[in-house]
Amino acid sequence: MDKQLLYSMLVVYLGITVLLGYLGYRHTKSAKDYMIAGGNVHPVLMALAYGSTFISTSAIVGFGGAAGVYGMSLLWLTAFNIFIGVFVAFVFFGVRTRQIAHQLQVKTFPEFLGARFDSLFIRRFSAGMISLTMPLYAAAVMIGGARYMEEALNMSYTLALTIFALIVLAYVFFGGLRGVIYTDAMQGLIMFAGMAALIVLTYSLLGGVTPAHSKLEALKQLVPAGLAAKGHLGWTAMPAFGSEIWWFVISTLILGVGIGVLAQPQLAVRFMTVASSQDIYKGLSIGALFILFMTGVAFTVGALSNVYFMEHGGTLALAATAVGGAVPNVDKIIPLFITQAMPEWLKYLFLFTLLSAAMSTLSGQFHIISTSISYDLNPKQARSDKKTLLLARLGTLFGFVLTIALALKLPFGVIAVATALFFGLCTSAFLPMYTAALYWPKVTPAGAIASMVIASAIYLCLVLFVHEKEATIFGICFKLFGVNTLALAPWTYIDPLVVTLPISALVLVTASLLTQPVPQTVTEGR
Repeated sequence: MDKQLLYSMLVVYLGITVLLGYLGYRHTKSAKDYMIAGGNVHPVLMALAYGSTFISTSAIVGFGGAAGVYGMSLLWLTAFNIFIGVFVAFVFFGVRTRQIAHQLQVKTFPEFLGARFDSLFIRRFSAGMISLTMPLYAAAVMIGGARYMEEALNMSYTLALTIFALIVLAYVFFGGLRGVIYTDAMQGLIMFAGMAALIVLTYSLLGGVTPAHSKLEALKQLVPAGLAAKGHLGWTAMPAFGSEIWWFVISTLILGVGIGVLAQPQLAVRFMTVASSQDIYKGLSIGALFILFMTGVAFTVGALSNVYFMEHGGTLALAATAVGGAVPNVDKIIPLFITQAMPEWLKYLFLFTLLSAAMSTLSGQFHIISTSISYDLNPKQARSDKKTLLLARLGTLFGFVLTIALALKLPFGVIAVATALFFGLCTSAFLPMYTAALYWPKVTPAGAIASMVIASAIYLCLVLFVHEKEATIFGICFKLFGVNTLALAPWTYIDPLVVTLPISALVLVTASLLTQPVPQTVTEGR
């Protein structure tokens, strides 16, 4: 290990991060500065902040590792991320969100929903749900960064997790969203450079683009029997239609995250930070290019890692993580590939790439947790900016502690699952009402409340008692009934989102139509 190179890069990285965090702190004088960065962020900074918040270690390590198991079928998630997560999100959701937020004079996603429906319950319920469930997603992101530090720097997982968390906490605690956006933009550039170097060196290592993909195609004869029985057809093909793996890849990974991005509170608030709707259009191409490069590289490298491990160790990627009889861990595929296959300088550059990815996402997550707790759960119009900032920073500490506890408790291979779970819950609870808030004047508060509450309750029940991956992780079903799931296939592996999103939309429309206000003329006629 070239410690001098590592420490030099670390000093430069932390120096820039501290400087940007300090600039954010200097310019954070009011609640508006802390919540939406003053509402005058440059469109390029907004697009980079959006992309770097969206793409985290969860995408690079967790989903990259999943590509090592399931192959390049995950590139469909890249397509969804670009079309839905950037184009649809910016053009159809971002512009309207910024316009309505400006009209309503709101600063957070829960406040936006509460003000649009004139419902304090909606604001508090959404803020409470975000505060309690966002740490699960944050823990997945933190695990991804800590696992790479553990592998690259040969340190304990607990120590890596602690260092990682303290760095993030420091600049989010003081800088608010302005500091977050400054550092997000810098980290986005580092992420781009790191992923560019990774894809070039990976193809060079494997003999070029065409040879690398030909070698990966040839590995289909080595698909483990257990995976083949569940529909795995090789790392360059889609899983067998309707099989267990097909449902996991399509419903959980691709649909769950690809659509779920539209209802992410930490991303929606980014649209409130720019001065005009035109600024959102200006950031569109940058956001699309960033997402294409980040996810496309991660999923391609994850799949191709099988070629490297087979050529250099005679084993597939997942099996390579089970050294010394250890339990295979999909979350260690990308870290192991980087540390074994790449030159020393790229190991460190990729360390800062992952550090940047994790910090940019975690900062947005902790920020939305802090504002939900301090500003939305107990809104007071007369509260001073000074008190709001104090409570927001205490909210950050709450999110930090809960995230660390989950990161220490969650089992191996959980990054992609935990991320998809949070995305699915937000999609079920928020997406129909959020869409209606933007485009359907006839939606009523009663319809929005019914949709949000019923969808949340059904989703959580399915996660805890039906969908086997999550039900096994939480263990509540086993403790109560002695089995991991109460359902039979295929419902044990069809993602809950497939059930709850249509129910949420149906409840929203039905309840809104049934609770339409009585026209004034009819009332007078009576």
